[in-house]
Amino acid sequence: MIGVIGTGTYLPAEIRDNRQVGAAAGVSAEWISERTGVIQRHAAAPDEAASDLAAAAVLAACEDAGIPPGRLDLLVLATSTPDELGPATACRVQALTGATRAVAFDVSAACSGWLFAAKVAHGWLASTPGARYAAVVGVEAYSKFVDPAHRGTAVLFADGAAATVLGPVPEPAGFHGFQLGSDGRGAHHVLIPAGGSRIPADAESLRRGLHHIHMDGRAVRDFIVETFPLLVDRALAEHGLDLKDIDAFITHQPNPLLLRTVAAGIGIPADRLHITGDRTGNIGAASAPYALADAAARGRLADGARVLVCVFGAGLTWGSALLTWSGAHSLTTAAAPDRASEPNGRNPR
Repeated sequence: MIGVIGTGTYLPAEIRDNRQVGAAAGVSAEWISERTGVIQRHAAAPDEAASDLAAAAVLAACEDAGIPPGRLDLLVLATSTPDELGPATACRVQALTGATRAVAFDVSAACSGWLFAAKVAHGWLASTPGARYAAVVGVEAYSKFVDPAHRGTAVLFADGAAATVLGPVPEPAGFHGFQLGSDGRGAHHVLIPAGGSRIPADAESLRRGLHHIHMDGRAVRDFIVETFPLLVDRALAEHGLDLKDIDAFITHQPNPLLLRTVAAGIGIPADRLHITGDRTGNIGAASAPYALADAAARGRLADGARVLVCVFGAGLTWGSALLTWSGAHSLTTAAAPDRASEPNGRNPR
């Protein structure tokens, strides 16, 4: 079986509370907390890119797993906020971490990205002779793509990274099935309109703020309210389980208040829904793996615990996976690596 054998996270040093964010967005701290449940979020430094955050999380996950980065066979990175449009940010992370033998590439599935990447890594490890270990990392540097004056996005989106190392685990531990889905008819609900081939960057796109995140909040809310219960129902039905059989529900963290409301509506006990978005904000592809690592660190995942992971994001995309926990107990964090200490001694940027 293939499961999670290590976790690692990285949150930038700067913390922005609701008072700071609200002042820029023209709302009160209370307005933010009452509507979202978010209390604070982290923001990357001006010289921190997504690859820096991701590399720190990968190194921490490798330390937790007891696997040197040089033994990784695969490095899959999920993000909506890459260092550049190309090359893959995963290649930057490979250089920063010294994962020299790892095949490195990106997966783009917005806030669902980590689970999509985990599915790719799981299949790759299962089908590639001699491959044993894969790092799967979700990372976002949303603060660099948010208009601070736009209350619909500035109060929610934040920066962070979380990584898992996948490897062999004894049965019954490991992943027991993925269900993934997409509906491109909703692609316009959350997007960064400019900077790609549809609207190339120019003075007009900058003037119109088209390089910031644009979101139809009502449409996204409706999508989550509909999708979260369906993911739970379908996963339970596939595995012949009931709500009471799940020890922890790990989800994307778009809005803690909304998550709690929807979960309560379908009968998920409050003590089994692990919420981290109140302290991190929406960190996109990093949200679910961060919640997984945090739950392990807080002793909420005993060996053999059944974990149901549910994600939903832009695209539209969604997914679920049943994971039997295999004993990656600690939440390991690390500072972003010093570029001067890269294996080849060169700054890749």
